Amino acid sequence: MTDTKRHGKSILFLLTACLAVVIVSNAAVGSADISAMMVAKITYMGILEGTQNTLSHFVPSIGQSPVWDYLSLTKTWPPKYEVIVLQSRIPRVVLAGLVGAALSTAGCAMQGLLKNPMADPYIIGMSSGASLGASLAMLLGLYVQTTAFVFSILTIFLVYNISRVGRSVPIDTLLLAGIAVGSFLSAFTSFLVYINQSRDHVIFWMMGSFANASWEKVGTSSVMIIAGIILLYRHAWNLNVMLLGEEQAQYLGVNIEWVKRYILLLASLITGAAVAVSGIIGFVGLIIPHITRIIVGPDHRILFPTSTIAGSIFLIMCDTISRIVIPPENLPVGIITAMFGAPFFIYLLRKRRKTIYA
Repeated sequence: MTDTKRHGKSILFLLTACLAVVIVSNAAVGSADISAMMVAKITYMGILEGTQNTLSHFVPSIGQSPVWDYLSLTKTWPPKYEVIVLQSRIPRVVLAGLVGAALSTAGCAMQGLLKNPMADPYIIGMSSGASLGASLAMLLGLYVQTTAFVFSILTIFLVYNISRVGRSVPIDTLLLAGIAVGSFLSAFTSFLVYINQSRDHVIFWMMGSFANASWEKVGTSSVMIIAGIILLYRHAWNLNVMLLGEEQAQYLGVNIEWVKRYILLLASLITGAAVAVSGIIGFVGLIIPHITRIIVGPDHRILFPTSTIAGSIFLIMCDTISRIVIPPENLPVGIITAMFGAPFFIYLLRKRRKTIYA
């Protein structure tokens, strides 16, 4: 094993441990004074009881085994703490982690595909499509999550088909088409916000928030996000080869246009699933992949999982900050990520300008 791989795996192990600590510690933050140790015990018992109930239904012999009594803890906490932790705090933390993982992984894929450190999951207009879908859903009384997801995916297909030249999709054309379509859809979104009686809800959704997190949202988004992330991992080698240039990648047997389509589709799907349950949360997919690339290097086999876990940690922390800044109000988490992301983006611009004009 090379030193680079050993270093990357060490960072990955450290981040995984940090994620576990962050989930428990941030679930302990709230108006009800519940310690992190108690949160860990309640979460453990919730997982244990859920596993036992599932096995009892499908495999009664295992689900009713005495071993569960040995694994159980004595409940020394009031029942209301279980409701607070398992039905309010943990779903919110888990959803924030899922969305952070989705956005950072998609951003990592887009930066590798476009060879641009300033690329992010929203660069080809997806956020504009999702905003239009959410605005329309709130105006017509439709299901917001589903409508936002459908519009974000339709936006990607529209941008892709506009930018296609024959059987290929030039990157520059794709970016310009994304900007044009995004601006066009943003105009319609502004119009719908203007005529919508509940415009405050639309604006709050567009800022990004986990205030209405639930296990239902975790369930609907997790399948697509986790599956999309795993499928993106399979293209780590292709992205590594494409960093050498498209001609070199084709010489090594990579089907460039097929890989472009596949990565764009997967990045769009997981971003759309994330946006549908959280609203527009900017900069996560920009700053996290860039920072992790500096730490672990450009090898996507390590960079992908590192970005995934780091994105989860970052967004969980940002969401916790959004809950404690103006208690008992919930500040939109998009405001917090923008406060971190905007200065970092300016730093990237200045660094890129010095590189180009040096």
